[in-house]
Amino acid sequence: MPLRLDAKKKFSARSDRVKSIDIHPTEPWVLVSLYMGHVYIYNYLNQSLVKSFEVTDLPVRTTKFVARKQWILTGSDDSHIRVYNYNTMEKLRAFEAHTDYIRCLAVHPSLPYVLSSSDDMLIKLWDWDKNWTNVQVFEGHTHYVMYIAINPKDPNIFATASLDRTVKVWGLSSPSPYFTLEGHEKGVNCVEYFVGGEKPYLVSGADDKTIKVWDYQNKTCVQTLEGHSHNVSVVCYHPELPVIISGAEDGTVRVWHSNTYRLEKTLNYAMERVWALAYLKGSNLVAIGYDEGITMMKLGREEPAVSMDSSGKLIWARHNEIQGANIKAAAEVEIADGERWPVAVKDLGNCEVFPQKVRHDRAGRFVVVCGDGEYIIYTSLGLRNKSFGSALDFVWAPDSGCYGVRENTSKVKVFKNFKEHKSFKPNYSAEGIFGGALLAVKSNSAIFFYDWDECNIIRRIDVNPKGVYWAENGETVCITTDQNFFILRYNKDAVAQTEGEIDEDGVEEAFEVLQEVSERVRTACWVGDCFIFTNKNNRLNYCVGGEVVTIAHLDRHMYLLGYLPQHNRVYLIDKALNIVSYTLHISIINYQTAVLRGDYEAADKILPKIPEDQRTRIAQFLESQGLKEEALNVTMDVDHKFDLALSLNRLDIALDIAKKDESEQKWKQLGDLALSSSKFDMAELCLKSAEDHSGLLLLYTARGQAEELAQLAASASKQGKHNISFLASFLLQDIEGCIQLLCDTGRIPEAAFLARTYAPSQVSKIVKLWRTDLAQVNTKAAEALADPEEFANLFPDFAAALHAESVMPKQLLPASEYPEHKGDLTLNLLEAARSIPAKSSPAAQPSSPSPSSPSSFSSSSSTAPSSTTPASTTTSTPSSTTPAS
Repeated sequence: MPLRLDAKKKFSARSDRVKSIDIHPTEPWVLVSLYMGHVYIYNYLNQSLVKSFEVTDLPVRTTKFVARKQWILTGSDDSHIRVYNYNTMEKLRAFEAHTDYIRCLAVHPSLPYVLSSSDDMLIKLWDWDKNWTNVQVFEGHTHYVMYIAINPKDPNIFATASLDRTVKVWGLSSPSPYFTLEGHEKGVNCVEYFVGGEKPYLVSGADDKTIKVWDYQNKTCVQTLEGHSHNVSVVCYHPELPVIISGAEDGTVRVWHSNTYRLEKTLNYAMERVWALAYLKGSNLVAIGYDEGITMMKLGREEPAVSMDSSGKLIWARHNEIQGANIKAAAEVEIADGERWPVAVKDLGNCEVFPQKVRHDRAGRFVVVCGDGEYIIYTSLGLRNKSFGSALDFVWAPDSGCYGVRENTSKVKVFKNFKEHKSFKPNYSAEGIFGGALLAVKSNSAIFFYDWDECNIIRRIDVNPKGVYWAENGETVCITTDQNFFILRYNKDAVAQTEGEIDEDGVEEAFEVLQEVSERVRTACWVGDCFIFTNKNNRLNYCVGGEVVTIAHLDRHMYLLGYLPQHNRVYLIDKALNIVSYTLHISIINYQTAVLRGDYEAADKILPKIPEDQRTRIAQFLESQGLKEEALNVTMDVDHKFDLALSLNRLDIALDIAKKDESEQKWKQLGDLALSSSKFDMAELCLKSAEDHSGLLLLYTARGQAEELAQLAASASKQGKHNISFLASFLLQDIEGCIQLLCDTGRIPEAAFLARTYAPSQVSKIVKLWRTDLAQVNTKAAEALADPEEFANLFPDFAAALHAESVMPKQLLPASEYPEHKGDLTLNLLEAARSIPAKSSPAAQPSSPSPSSPSSFSSSSSTAPSSTTPASTTTSTPSSTTPAS
């Protein structure tokens, strides 16, 4: 298996010539210094420029983050080192460090030290805790000192590269070099230490177009890499991958295998000469600086090479080392969901290939390690070599000792009992294979399923898959793509009953599509009929019956290890090999599986085993399957139970919940539903409990409940809901009450107009109140108000209106009598009142209505009602007389 080194460009920005690059260890920032004297900070996640500033008008050849101090350091051609706070961009310090161009800065990983190198052929050590005192000067090079690299295994040791064609190794405590490595024919531009393991290696690049790998213990050259056509300007070991990355003035970046030293990949982004390289520890990101800007790319994939068997035993690869752990041993400790598991790690040995994939077989007896175009099968207990071979891809079959390999794009082999059983050459380019109940081979546009025994075609499916996951029963399979995933049922019987020759598309009835879900799956596994997966949005989900349920939101990329039913937990791991878990009860999975299969009897037996705190999740699942009655009986969540009761029209259950919960929202919801269901007594109770005065107004007016309407008017007034109180009083023909409410709420002008229309006897009293109130603001306006007692000539027909008020009957009639009195709505009361003598003075006795009934006006002439006509039966309230609530 060759190194999977697909280079995906993550960020690119055009700029002037880039001389130096650094990547922040925690923030998504890349720091760039330019030949023109500027420094830029880019955010490579959102593709934006975060900060930029000018350091000098000369080239800035080196720049570094000091994350623990929130600093940026720069070294430039004016011989100065400058220190900036990268949050405020304040310049904290600037001093002349050398007498010539500063070529490189190196920050000590733990001590307050900075090393600088220059064209003055010196290296200097600076202590920022001592006010940037120069504590050591290192002399020995006879030409420009181009680069400094601190040994990650011993930070007191560092190496330098110089145009005097040498690499020198130094100690912080000595001004003279420990030793010199010679071998390059021209000046050396760069040097870096090996960071991925225990090898005592250095790598250097020079103007002789070569890269040399050095053993600094034996002080010998281990390998010379040739391929660049111009000066090699930068080189480094990648901290996570077994590669050496080099950049040159020929415009190419070359990736070399650090074990075999073969050239794996050549990259050319057409941005002219390469001047700088930077990597991020713990990541596959690499940043490259060119003449015309920068590019960030991700090499390969970051998914760790790790596998867990059904008992919880883990095997993973850390570089070339194979390590093991056992979750079962740590399961006795109480671990919260999302917390790191404290597993004891055991070294199992070194692998001969760089592991890119580690997988147990189904039984857990064997484990395969794949990498470098090879596979090695070990026993999982003693890690003893069982078999090996060459392959681009390796997959396990369901049977122990049976597996398939993809030798190349035109040949696939099947092995049984570790011996070759079958091989076939597909008539398309085989781009990958997948294991499981059937052997799957993917092309550029489709996936082909074959049986393991005879390698006969079962079915072709036109989809470009990213993964294929089989359930343990071999009846269900999930095919994941870039945008969604499909769950299919495999019909083994239909395949077995097929007679005659099968065409190249296979058996049409072999698969039945059950669900299509729009989720981008990262890693996945099956537990029964439950499909557990992590998605691209860093969520841990499971899918049952097409319904996706989120178990947890993850704070970083996590990769699914599997599910252990004895622990009721799903286990995940990150790229740093930290293990976390989340609770998922096996009883929940079994219950949901039984429901999907229609085995409700079995589901009822499982239900008591499900913890009560998980019952609501079960109820939500049942509701999604259309089983609302069952969900109502199962749920433990009061709100969910209430919603279900409403949707099922089980108002008695909803009422009991509302009485216990005393939620205004619940009372309102139940009241509305009770109204629509014509359960008026229940609706009244709900509306009262919710203090829904608007709803009560509707209910009481519709039912003609005058006494309750009067109580509502009083209650609404006390609670400041004056609109409701006014309307209730108006419908009860309590005009005095309406006038009083308007006066109490400061709406005296509206009270005056209401009195003029419906209670003329009250006008004078209200006008006096209006004058008093208005005089506080404008005395002249108050004096301009006319009182009908003083200026009767200004109020035509006012006497007739008083007479009509005195003889108008004030009684509420039932709605059933409307046909007999509907003509009263069009009466002109002023004309009708003139035909009836006044019994008493309305001013003296305004509250004593005439005993005459509306029918006594029936002989009067019917004309359009005047503006002074009071309401006889029903009326609407003028908006101008409605006080603000």
